[in-house]
Parts: sequence; structure tokens; C-alpha cells
Amino acid sequence: MSRGKFITLEGIDGAGKSTHLSFIAEHLRALDKAVLTTREPGGTPLGEMLRDMVLSQSMHVETETLIMFASRREHIDKVIVPALEKGIWVISDRFTDATFAYQGGGRGIANERLKLLEDWVQNGLQPDLTFLFDVSSELSHQRLAFNQSLDRFEQEKQDFFKRVRDSYLDRAHAFQHRMRVIDASRGIAEIQTELGSLLDTLAQ
Repeated sequence: MSRGKFITLEGIDGAGKSTHLSFIAEHLRALDKAVLTTREPGGTPLGEMLRDMVLSQSMHVETETLIMFASRREHIDKVIVPALEKGIWVISDRFTDATFAYQGGGRGIANERLKLLEDWVQNGLQPDLTFLFDVSSELSHQRLAFNQSLDRFEQEKQDFFKRVRDSYLDRAHAFQHRMRVIDASRGIAEIQTELGSLLDTLAQ
């Protein structure tokens, strides 16, 4: 049995990545792939408890960062690696790129400290393909304005999202072998045509 592929979806809040998760899963199922969808923070019972905490409770940025990696350790051990070893393709709404973008670019935690945690927690695990759904911070704020129940990240100011976006784009430049920047300001059909083509290539 061949190992499954690990696909992650990234982008600032309001980029619309969650809109495309079900399309990606269904496209892969149409290619006869077994698929598991999950999310971060979260993905396990403990992870979901930590998610509720980190999205709603004010805390020190280092506490926030450590909670993200604690949730990720459980996620990798209980969900991601077991599924991949069974040949299942795993699609995660966010993974470690989000921590470098939000806690690094957004909050100011040094990349060197995040890299130490990444190496410790992930033991070499990296996505096979990452879709970075990219929109401007201005468009992000316009889209979030329609949401009546924003979590504490979504409530951040526009300059925070600009820093997060810049960090994401820096990572996309540094990891071109796995990260694909998707212009998420376009219409859904156009975006999904591009996604389908990239998925077809990965599945070959």
C-alpha cells in the first residue's frame, strides 16, 4: 500500500480557503483516493478543546504558540500519520505555515524559536502540497465585515493581517517546491479549475 499524500490549506482570515476544502476532497475522491479532512488547531478531541481556548481566551503570545504546537502534536500522532500510513490522503485546514504566519509574522515570535518547535513536534513531517489562498488585507477585512461572530484572530486590525500575509508570501517563496499561491480574489469557478489541475498533477 502506498503512503497517502498530505495537503494543507493556508491563508489569512477571509481568504476563503474553507470554501474550497470540500471541492478538493470531492475532486480527489473522484480520482479514487481515500480522503480525510481535518483542521488546525483541532482535529482531535483534545485539539478541539485547545482550539476553543486559543480562539476565545486572551493569553500571552508564547502560551498561544505552545498551545498551537501541543494541539499539533496530538493531531499528528492521532490523526495525520495513522491516516497517511493507511494510504489515505489527508487535507488539513491550516498546519505549521499558519503558526509561522500568525504567531511569527503577526505576533512577532522569532522564526528560529518556531523552527525549534516545528522540528521537535513534527519529526520531519511536512505537507506534500500546500495551497496558499492569497488575498489583500483590505479584501480580507471587507469579507470579515459580513461575519457577526468573529473569533479573537478575526477581530485583529488590518495591519496584523498584512504582516500575516507578508509572512505567508515569504514562506511561499522559500518553499516553492510544495507551496502554490492561489489568487483567491477571483471567482470560485476559476479558482477551482486551477485547484483541480494541480490536484490531477499530484495524483499522477
